[in-house]
Amino acid sequence: MRAGRIKKTQGTMKDKTTSPSPSLSLVVPFYNERENIPRLYQKIKLALAEVDFNYELIFVDDGSDDGSREILRDLAHKDCRVKSILFRSNFGQSAAMAAGFKQTRGDIVVAMDGDLQNDPADILVLMDKLNEGYDVVSGWRKNRKDAYLIRKVPSKIANRLICSVTDVRLHDTGCSLKAFRGDLLRRMALYGEMHRFIPALLRMEGAHIAEIPVRHHARRYGRSKYNLSRTFRVIMDLTTIRLLMKHLKNPLTFFAPVSLVFFVFGLSALWVMGHKVLLRGNSFQDVNILLILVVLCWVTGLQFFFYGLIGRLIVGSGTRRRF
Repeated sequence: MRAGRIKKTQGTMKDKTTSPSPSLSLVVPFYNERENIPRLYQKIKLALAEVDFNYELIFVDDGSDDGSREILRDLAHKDCRVKSILFRSNFGQSAAMAAGFKQTRGDIVVAMDGDLQNDPADILVLMDKLNEGYDVVSGWRKNRKDAYLIRKVPSKIANRLICSVTDVRLHDTGCSLKAFRGDLLRRMALYGEMHRFIPALLRMEGAHIAEIPVRHHARRYGRSKYNLSRTFRVIMDLTTIRLLMKHLKNPLTFFAPVSLVFFVFGLSALWVMGHKVLLRGNSFQDVNILLILVVLCWVTGLQFFFYGLIGRLIVGSGTRRRF
């Protein structure tokens, strides 16, 4: 997200500078959810009405054009606990969640969808489970109120695929209702469709993950933003996650074999060139393409090898700074 593409509105400056750090930060992204925003806000207030800790609500508008922005801006002016982050364009759910996470101050961060299908009453249930010693608690829409063929079947296939690749055993990887340790979550960067893989990313940091059933309601207002066109992006991000999980600690294990392949190709081209010159009597002008291929393969192989070394040095220096 480039500078100037996001507009943020929040409570008074007095509230920002003098209020204590909240124990809970609730992050909710919205995109064209005009009817749902006021209803969700009231449900959240009702669910948290009797808690004895401070909390903040971070509402992120992902470039809506249905009036959602004005509603969020108005809520931020009326309630000092509400921060509204307004995108000028539609960047996607991962970007919206990342912007919200960056603004959190709470010890616990809870994320949820803004379509009223997640139940705010489950927020405290997630927090209770997190306080048992977990770093991430993911919701499981056990009785999901969605269309079977369009939503449930693709979701089950995606869950099987994601769990097999990431080795994070969850029944429902696509549920947005999750609770996190704030300090751990704020160290993470999101892009693409990576919001689906937050537990896997945090597991790479050593996070302990739990899953509990949560309530799920049928959508009553607005239209679903999910469709099959996002499948390709999810697959690409899943490939990235797999590579990160396998090679993040030592990138040389990925780059060294690639480098070796190019060296082998270069040696093969050199052998063919020598065969043509020494045994068949061809001139060097006849095999100049093979000579160029040898040089290109070996130079590329060296580049990949040095990429691995540089990556290993970066990972090593980052590990030393962390501890």
